Amino acid sequence: MRQLGMITIGQAPRSDVAPILEHCLGGRAELVQAGVLDGFTAPEVQERFAPQAGEYVLTTRMLGGSAAVISRERIKSVLQGKIDAMEEAGIRQILLLCTGTFPGLTARSAHLIEPDQLIPPVVQAMLGGRRLALIGPLPEQEANLNEKFAVPGGSSLPFAAASPYTGTEAEFRAAAEKLKGQADLIVLDCMGYVEQHREWAASSGVPTVLSNALMGKLIAEMV
Repeated sequence: MRQLGMITIGQAPRSDVAPILEHCLGGRAELVQAGVLDGFTAPEVQERFAPQAGEYVLTTRMLGGSAAVISRERIKSVLQGKIDAMEEAGIRQILLLCTGTFPGLTARSAHLIEPDQLIPPVVQAMLGGRRLALIGPLPEQEANLNEKFAVPGGSSLPFAAASPYTGTEAEFRAAAEKLKGQADLIVLDCMGYVEQHREWAASSGVPTVLSNALMGKLIAEMV
């Protein structure tokens, strides 16, 4: 059976998200997981990878289910090492389990699949000129998400925050209601969101896209 490498910026295995991708794959590939924060304790993560002023902020899941807020700049070398290790193990397709933007990641021969390069153009094609709004994990990610999804020369996109790791049903429903009159489609822009989060957001009546399910459906055509 073919193998699909999956690298989370948190800790593996991702028991929350992996089933979504495995369902999309339909048994056509084995999911091989690794995590940037594997082997680190929560205090070590805070000490080594917590964002400093001006750094690109990300959030992810620890093995026990708690959330960690980390810096893209501080994890990048570890992430590249995980990619290199998967290549050395003979894995030919590697999925980065994060919707954040990571300039400069490389793979020598494997196909490195980066969601930030696929999801925005697919969503724009789905929109057909209709209005887009975004839900992301943290308020401080609004500018980065807007930069990724906004059409050049277009206006700022409506945004609300609800964490996939700490957010409550009430917070998701409130986030979607905030966006309801401003959007014809909502994107949950984090690979940590699950179907329950999509259902809570979609209760507003606005169709809602689950990023990892979208990626799973695309990848299923590639393996």
